[in-house]
Amino acid sequence: MRKIEFFKMNGSGNDFILIDNREHVVENIGLKTEEFVKRICKRGLSIGADGVILIENTDEPDCDFAWQFYNNDGSIASMCGNGSRCAVRFAYLKGIISDTKTTFLTGAGKIYGEIVGINTVKVQLTKPTDYKTVELDNQTMYFINTGVPHLVIFVDDIEAVDVEKLGAKYRYHEIFAPAGTNVNFVKVLDDNTIAIRTYERGVEAETLACGTGATASSLISGLTNKAISPVEVKTRSGKILKVYFQIKDNKSSEPIDMVFLEGDSMLSFVGTMIDEAWDY
Repeated sequence: MRKIEFFKMNGSGNDFILIDNREHVVENIGLKTEEFVKRICKRGLSIGADGVILIENTDEPDCDFAWQFYNNDGSIASMCGNGSRCAVRFAYLKGIISDTKTTFLTGAGKIYGEIVGINTVKVQLTKPTDYKTVELDNQTMYFINTGVPHLVIFVDDIEAVDVEKLGAKYRYHEIFAPAGTNVNFVKVLDDNTIAIRTYERGVEAETLACGTGATASSLISGLTNKAISPVEVKTRSGKILKVYFQIKDNKSSEPIDMVFLEGDSMLSFVGTMIDEAWDY
């Protein structure tokens, strides 16, 4: 019987399986990592999650560890805001880092993180890029890359939005090909508060929260003068994410000087999966 220890964590309802893979325990089971991820993320048949985070060694200067982040369909994503907070707390709980502050390597670059409460983590994300307006279906929408691509659409009634239908439509729209995009529907509540619903690429469904989506939506709200930093983001789970940012030039494709994302990082349980979790 083969065994792999894992943590089940979530950031504002966005749930992940985290594995210490510094000794290549995943590769050693003899299954392609992408297939392993798809199988253990199947709700009902296995553990179930929105994604898998593998913590690995790195030779990158000033970085304590690296990660590989997988969506639950087995695809690799360069960045995940909620996942990054879970990775920081996981590394601390596992003794991979001894300080509450760390820098680690992602596909989007180096990420600084800090544990600021018992289960609260603040991360400094990479500088957003590719900010632009998009005209689709006679409506002005906004695009920005916060480590992964995001489309932001402002709506009057967030409860009435058909997230599954419209999210899939724009996620696969030809102007975002071949990579596609995540899609966020946003309602501005006041100068410092927005509500958000997100269709996540890779999950191919609405998720309870998306950290990079909350960040993208907050930044777009700031760049279009609809909100000011810090922005509190009400996610579908009911949890609040907080986004801090400094606008450099809202006419530039790289308009933000720095951006931080703060929110919960909850440990649901620690377990040991056996081969029946992926051999079915």
